[in-house]
Amino acid sequence: MAKPAPAAAAGAREDEDAPALRRRLRRLVAAATAGAASESVFDEAAAALAALRDAEVGVGRKGVGGGEEAAAAAVPALFLCPISSGIMRDPVVIESGQTYDRRSIQEWFSAGNQICPQTQQVLSHTILIPNHLVRTMISQWCTENGLTLPEIENQEEDHVTNSEEKTFDEIFVKITSSSSSGGRKQAIKDLRLVTKRNSEFRAVLGQRPDSIAQMIMARSTPGLQNDPQVLEDMVTIILNFSIHDSNKKIIGDDSEAIQFLIWALKSGDMGSRSNSAAAIFTLSALDSNKEKIGKLGAMDPLIDLLEHGSIIAKKDAASAIFSLCLLHENRSIAARSGIVDVAMRAIDDQSLVEESLAILALLSRNQEMVEIITEFNGTASMLRSIRESECKRSKENAMVVLFAICTYNRTKLKEVEADESINGSLTFLAQTGTQRARRKASGILEKMKRTMHNRHCSC
Repeated sequence: MAKPAPAAAAGAREDEDAPALRRRLRRLVAAATAGAASESVFDEAAAALAALRDAEVGVGRKGVGGGEEAAAAAVPALFLCPISSGIMRDPVVIESGQTYDRRSIQEWFSAGNQICPQTQQVLSHTILIPNHLVRTMISQWCTENGLTLPEIENQEEDHVTNSEEKTFDEIFVKITSSSSSGGRKQAIKDLRLVTKRNSEFRAVLGQRPDSIAQMIMARSTPGLQNDPQVLEDMVTIILNFSIHDSNKKIIGDDSEAIQFLIWALKSGDMGSRSNSAAAIFTLSALDSNKEKIGKLGAMDPLIDLLEHGSIIAKKDAASAIFSLCLLHENRSIAARSGIVDVAMRAIDDQSLVEESLAILALLSRNQEMVEIITEFNGTASMLRSIRESECKRSKENAMVVLFAICTYNRTKLKEVEADESINGSLTFLAQTGTQRARRKASGILEKMKRTMHNRHCSC
């Protein structure tokens, strides 16, 4: 782009984006501060500054932490906080199931609001649960687009008051030493309740790191061992404790905790299995825990829950599987456990499309996984998802899988080409999809173009 003369009429060019405006503004400011600038330079600088303000603030997207970078890329709506419209640095889930950036939703609650901003649901509590899955997806997207996602600010202080320690000790002694099973059951229920309602209380585990193993051992006493409610309460206590980031390593290092969660995942009722999957998902935020959980055999029962669980349990299982598969070693374990078959059927049944496509897109980085996906009629399934899904992220993930299929198996290009001649789905997605979807769609269209050219040349 040619540089405008200093005397050019003030105003921003229509084709200038934020980076171009910044470059022009720096040049104009340099000219103005040199002491020999005409009045038109000041007018042009003022117009450029106004245009830059509109480009960065007027669109309602302030990028990662308010910077210019994200304005240059089409940010997936899933990554934007519904309150601030900026990329979520620290996504958290509230009781309604909606995800917000921590700072924005905390300000909302601090203003006295007790409802979900999106659903208007009245909330019984304002506990914030870190959404590690969305955080991971945002981090991955930022890496692919050359952006840096700032570290999460430390929101938790592990300072535990004497009162909280006393409350914990009073409850815990009843769990481990009460003479009646009824007393122990009530104490377990009390601990579940207090760890749910009081987020600060969860930090007490740092002062009592052996508590989880002792609680699990207490379950073997008569009257507790075969009680499904006790099992669900104990699993949920571990889940509540695991939400506190400092506890993730403590629980992961506990010799009993992860094995207990996996056992509950296999043997519990639906409530216990769902909460166990949620706990595994939360704990898997640490790579060291991902490895332990995978090696200890969580994948089989998670995939079974993904296939046969309630809708809430399926979503918990899908989140846990996705997070675990961020570790390369766990992808092979998931494949051997049948994740591709289950995910493909979930897509065909329209029961858990978005989550299943996210898992398959993650697995498609590996050629062996892509071959398995292809064997399960993956090409037709991905094309159908691209055509029919209303979720841009799902279209993107289906496009990622389809691109991998066409990369590793060129014969599938004919199937894609035949579909494209009828539906034009890839051409449409190359123009309207997310940045990643556009790139992948254009890549396949280019492969098809080269293949057609080679066929004509050979004739």
